[in-house]
Amino acid sequence: MKQLEYPYDSDYILRKKKAIRRELLAREDIKYIEKKIAILGGSTTSDIKQVLELFLLNYGIKPEFFESEYNKYFEDAVFGNPELDDFKPDLVFVHTTTRNIARFPSVTDSPEQIDALLEETMGRFEQVWKALADRFQCTIIQNNFEQPYYRLLGNSDFTNIHGRLNFINRLNDRFCSYAQTHGNFFINDINYVSAVYGIKKWADPGDWYRYKYALSVSAIPDFAFNLARIIKAVYGRNKKAFALDMDNTLWGGIVGDDGPENIKIGHEDAESELFTEFQQYVKAHKDLGILLTVASKNDEENALAGLARPDSTLKQDDFIIIKANWDNKDRNIANIASELNIGSDSFVFVDDNPVERALVENQISGISVPEVGAPETYIDVLDSNGFFEVTGISEEDLKRGGMYKANIERAKASASFENYDDYLRSLEMTAEIKPFAPVYMARIAELTNKSNQFNLTTKRCSQAEIEKFASDPSYITLYGRLEDKFGDNGVVAVTFGHAEGDTFHIDLWLMSCRVLKRGMEFAMMDELIAEAKSRNITKIKGYYFPTAKNKMVKDFYGLQGFTKISEAEDGAAEWILDLSEPHKSGNVAIKVN
Repeated sequence: MKQLEYPYDSDYILRKKKAIRRELLAREDIKYIEKKIAILGGSTTSDIKQVLELFLLNYGIKPEFFESEYNKYFEDAVFGNPELDDFKPDLVFVHTTTRNIARFPSVTDSPEQIDALLEETMGRFEQVWKALADRFQCTIIQNNFEQPYYRLLGNSDFTNIHGRLNFINRLNDRFCSYAQTHGNFFINDINYVSAVYGIKKWADPGDWYRYKYALSVSAIPDFAFNLARIIKAVYGRNKKAFALDMDNTLWGGIVGDDGPENIKIGHEDAESELFTEFQQYVKAHKDLGILLTVASKNDEENALAGLARPDSTLKQDDFIIIKANWDNKDRNIANIASELNIGSDSFVFVDDNPVERALVENQISGISVPEVGAPETYIDVLDSNGFFEVTGISEEDLKRGGMYKANIERAKASASFENYDDYLRSLEMTAEIKPFAPVYMARIAELTNKSNQFNLTTKRCSQAEIEKFASDPSYITLYGRLEDKFGDNGVVAVTFGHAEGDTFHIDLWLMSCRVLKRGMEFAMMDELIAEAKSRNITKIKGYYFPTAKNKMVKDFYGLQGFTKISEAEDGAAEWILDLSEPHKSGNVAIKVN
């Protein structure tokens, strides 16, 4: 919904929040995932909850909320609350601000007393986080602290240890260190958001004393939007790729008309520097594992000549796929998505032309098409929307571009074989299939939230939930990592489930689409069967829940030798495998370590 994308109208959102909610819930093109979110507030949170719900619904997350009583966050977390315990949250958000710092340093305090006060304040919050993690094993999001409303010591408030600003900065550093060393814990950076908004407008003392609002009502949409970005990233609602126009988007001018020597890029003038900075911003996303592609109406020769300029930051090799032709851009994006084996809705399409933007947005459901406006707004609009919000940077992220390029090479190699099994053997594939390991927990959680096509139940899990399954002795968990002569594909397959008596129930089975048709699913099944038998399990039950995107795995269990025992009108089905009967492996080419 455009009204909930940056730049949005905060007043409109606040006025129309009930109507917006009704419209979002009535949409049939959104497949919602349902999550339980507890808000433990140190101030009034009712309006925050209502606006946060809008942004989450727009991301495809349907929240059910628990809301603590005013300023009972510490008691509910540390001492427990039966209602919260029964709620069993998937995620807890602790909403505290500088209003919840019990005491600031006094100018009469010694350095030792101030250090002790810092430890006492930090210890109180750590007590909250540890209690929540121990009780719920869930994701926790905590605000850091905004700058103080006033500076008693003036500019020295920053440097003098007695200053409020100095104390807040030290606390924020401690919060940062905690987040760096604790998984499933994230900081909602209101220190930054309030600075962008304007600290003098961020908080209204009158609203605090009348209603216990720690931030002004008008700032709530900015606050909630920033928080929603973290939550949607935790649950895999990030975008995966850029689809970029070129003329007047990556450079100034039209390369076919002006010639590559005359387009605006480099450092010769203000306009050229503006586009250079934008290219630098785009290229930095490549290092985060975001796929860079081009969808441009252009002759390919001219497009490549623009990228070949020595002062162009972006080069041809930075892009996974370049579609520079005269086809409609929606068709080019669909073709790029098909070649990469990702959904068209995984893209952020950036184009200076509003006509092209409207065409793509109308033709491709779920794609993000930001209203970029003038070139000097490009970075602000893209960055403020948080399409690629980072909750962690993994080895998989750093290698993703190379993995997709290797996939293109594999596709080329397959054309030289008449027998597909011979092609698979030629890849010299080896797999590592083992129970969930700490080093891969983040990647496993990412796969559960991003994989849509080869995913039989589409169960979405946070890293905290994945860790909970891995530690439960009634569960069997397996990840699959695949390598071949073209490179390391990383962790590409995940399955887990639970045992009830002599029957094992598969709760989730998924595989990354970048390793489709290589037999990894058969290798995974072999290992699952072996592990099940070692636990004296005699039957495995599998489940298929149909979605708009996972029709390709409708017959997955049949191919694995299972027998269908029921099927609903919507196509949902249950399958069973009797382990007392011989099972023939479908793995023809993968060596399992």
